[in-house]
Amino acid sequence: MTLTLHLPPNLQFTDEEFEQIIAVNQDLRLELTAQGELVIMLPIEGETGNHNFDLLGQLWFWNSKNNLDKAFDSSTSFKLPNGATRSPDASWIKKQRGNTLTLQQRKKFLLLRPDFAVELICETDDLEDVQAKMHEYLANGLQLGWLINPQDKQVEIYRPHQAPEVLQFPTSLSGEDVLSGFILNL
Repeated sequence: MTLTLHLPPNLQFTDEEFEQIIAVNQDLRLELTAQGELVIMLPIEGETGNHNFDLLGQLWFWNSKNNLDKAFDSSTSFKLPNGATRSPDASWIKKQRGNTLTLQQRKKFLLLRPDFAVELICETDDLEDVQAKMHEYLANGLQLGWLINPQDKQVEIYRPHQAPEVLQFPTSLSGEDVLSGFILNL
């Protein structure tokens, strides 16, 4: 579930100010939309946390075995080209893109978009809000995205220049040519 704090249009945060807000509110996961709205990500219930842990474990295992790229959990923030600062539930970037950042840049919000992102729906999420977030990732250069809805046993697959593909009751998902060889067991 998310709460959106609407701020006056003339109140804009620099990256440093947003980092300070996060630093003094460490119990909260915060995002900033391209429109300057502060999004508060509320804690999730146990079932969704377990699904997310399983997803991250499978992605970590595949990534460490192949040693190709960099994978991230939901605490990682990406500063998107449109100005939004977003934190997918799981994400991945090609190593050569990640290596373009200096050590100092890697210690802040990542100034690049993920190549791959996953959002996992929990019962209190607004589906339209999360779908809009997936479209925002695509508009900012995402190559592959999964919106996983365990309650409805449905997955939406997002690819550039295509309508989302909706799968009912899938047992696995392929990383396609973006995460070559990765199969997520659902």
